[in-house]
Amino acid sequence: MPLKKAVYPGSFDPITYGHIDIIERGLKVFDTVIVAVARNSEKNSLFNVEERIALIREVLGDNSRAKVDTFDGLLVDYVRKQGATVIIRGLRAVSDFEYEFQLAQMNRSITQEVETLFMMTSVPYSYLSSSIVKEVSSLNGPIDGLVPPLVKKALDAKFNRS
Repeated sequence: MPLKKAVYPGSFDPITYGHIDIIERGLKVFDTVIVAVARNSEKNSLFNVEERIALIREVLGDNSRAKVDTFDGLLVDYVRKQGATVIIRGLRAVSDFEYEFQLAQMNRSITQEVETLFMMTSVPYSYLSSSIVKEVSSLNGPIDGLVPPLVKKALDAKFNRS
């Protein structure tokens, strides 16, 4: 039986415990989860792509089933190139669904070979986003429990706190 691969795309700017929750749960369903960091020039990122990849790799450790990569262009093209058949998308609230539904339908109109799997975030992370983490951190607010310690340290460095 062929190995089942899924791609979990996002900006991960920075990775949060909500992202980690989806990755870990994805690994219960798939043999391999590729965490695909989007090179999105339209987003004003705090961390550059290389920094985000390094943080994700550190957070995931030596889990050989979780790969970290970057992509640009059409997501479905990247997914097919990786030999994957599923895109994992995390949903925090009903408000996420409409946008994610539109993306999934567009991807489906491009290719029938790739499915989208929606995973609800675990309750403790249902409000959590990278944007909220960055905003709270920029104002020197507490982000313990929202991101791993090494991500907190990286955020402190970005906001000139040691």
